Amino acid sequence: MSIQIFLQGKLLGIREFLSSPAQANPPFDQQPSERLFAGRSWWISLLGEMLPRALLAELGLSNILLGSSGGGQFLVVLPQAYEPKAEEFLVAAAADIARLSGGHLQLVWAVTENLGDWAVVRRRIRESMAARRGTPARNGVATLFSPGNLAQSDNSGQYFADLSVTLIEQKYVGWSPETPGLVLAGAGQAKHTWALGSDPDQILFTRHVALADDGVVAIDAAALAARAEGARAWGVLRGDVDNLDLRLRRVQSIEEHVQLSVLYKQFFAGELEVLCSMPEFWRKVTVLYSGGDDFAAYGSWDALIQLGREMQRLFRRFSEENLKDFPGGEGKTISMALALAPSSEVPIASVFEEAGRMLEDAKCSSRDSFALLGRVLEWRQVNGASELKDTMVRVVREYGGSTQFLSELAAFYREEVFSPLSVPRRREGEMEKPWRLHRRVLRALPPTRDRDLEKLRSSLLVDLVGKNASQVKLRPAGRVALEWARLLTAPKVNVANAMSNQGRG
Repeated sequence: MSIQIFLQGKLLGIREFLSSPAQANPPFDQQPSERLFAGRSWWISLLGEMLPRALLAELGLSNILLGSSGGGQFLVVLPQAYEPKAEEFLVAAAADIARLSGGHLQLVWAVTENLGDWAVVRRRIRESMAARRGTPARNGVATLFSPGNLAQSDNSGQYFADLSVTLIEQKYVGWSPETPGLVLAGAGQAKHTWALGSDPDQILFTRHVALADDGVVAIDAAALAARAEGARAWGVLRGDVDNLDLRLRRVQSIEEHVQLSVLYKQFFAGELEVLCSMPEFWRKVTVLYSGGDDFAAYGSWDALIQLGREMQRLFRRFSEENLKDFPGGEGKTISMALALAPSSEVPIASVFEEAGRMLEDAKCSSRDSFALLGRVLEWRQVNGASELKDTMVRVVREYGGSTQFLSELAAFYREEVFSPLSVPRRREGEMEKPWRLHRRVLRALPPTRDRDLEKLRSSLLVDLVGKNASQVKLRPAGRVALEWARLLTAPKVNVANAMSNQGRG
C-alpha cells in the first residue's frame, strides 16, 4: 500500500501584490482603482480554492482528498507515487502566477509523509515551508524573480479589472493546463469547471457588489461615499480572528484541523453573504474577500461600522456554539479596523493598507477590539460609544444644538484634528480642568426647564469624563462617539472638507 503524503500550498506576497500599481495602458487607465483591487482580491481567493481541485482532477484523484482550501492556501492528501506529477503541476502554476502578478505573488508548497502524530506532521510541514520560502529556486521559477522579469504581462491589469465584473453574476469558474494561473469565468474553454455555491462539491465564494440604481453596473468609491448618511466618506473594513494559529496548533488530528478550517471559512462566507443582502448594507458595501479567518469590505463609512458590529455579534454566537468544547480563548474572538479615506480620489490600496496597520495596532493593544475613528475600543466600549453618539445626535437634531457644539467638545482633546490616514499626535499643554468642560457644555446648551434636555446634558458630561475626575481624562469611547456624531451630522460634503472644519481648541 502506497504511503500517503500531505501537500500544503500557500500564496506569499499577497499584501505587496494588492498594493502594486497596474501596468499603464490606455484602456485600463479609465477604470476605477477599485475594479483592479477587487479583481485581484477575487483572483487570489479563487486560486486558493481552484488549484487543489485542479491538481486532484489532473491526477485523476477524488475530491475527498481535499483537506482545506481558501484564504490563499490549501492542504491535500496524495498517494506518494503522485508526488512528481504534483510537483510538475505546481511549478507550472507558480510560474504563471508569478507572470500575472509581476513577480509579487509567489506560490510555495511543502510535502511530508503522513507518519506520526498530527503535531509532528504539522511541524515537518512548517519547517519544509520555511525552507521553501527562503529558496524560490526550489519552486522551479527562480528566473522569474530577476529584475528584468518583474513586469506584469501586458493585459494582466485589464484581466483583473474585467474579472471583477464578469464574476459578479457568474455561476461557474474554470481552469485549464495551458494557463494554470488564470481563473476562467464560465465553463466555455476550461478543461475543469466548478460551480460557485454553498454545496460541499461547490466553491464557496463571497462576491457581493454594491450596484448602481440600474442594478447592473458596480459603483465606485465616490458613489459609495455619496450614499453615506452625513459626511460623504468611504472606507475599508478589515477583520481577523484573534490567535487562530495558536488554536490550530493545539488540535490533535488532521480531521480536527480540517473541521475547524471549514467552520471558520463557512462562517465568514455565509454571514457576509446574508448580511450584505440586507437593506442597510446591499447598496452601501462591496466585499473584497472572505478568507479562512478574515475578511475585508469597502463602502460607505456608516454601513461599515454597522457591518463590523454585526459581524462581531455573529462571531461571538458562532464561537459560543461551535467552539465550546475547545479550551482557552484562542480563535474565539475577532478584532477589526475601519480606515476612512480622506477623499474619494485616494486609491483603495492605500486605505486597505491603513486598515491593516490599524488592525495590527488593535491586536497588539488588546484582542477582541475595534480600531475606528482614531481609537482602539473593546467591543463592549463600542456599544457605549454608540449610545453616547445617539445622545449627541439628539442634542443637535431634536433640541436645536449647533454642530459647533460638537466642535466645542472636540477642542478638549489634546490631539490634533482627526485624520483618517494619520496617527493622532499629542499637542503640548496642561490637562484641562473638569469645570472648563462643564462651562463649555453649559455655554452650548444653556440651562432650561426641559427635563429631557437636562438629562441628556448630564449624561453627556458623565459619559465623557466620569463622575469623580479631578482632571479631565476624556474616555476613548467618548472620542469615538464624538467623531461618529460629527460625521453623522455633517452636511453632504467630502470627508476631507468635514475633517478640515473640526475644532482645534
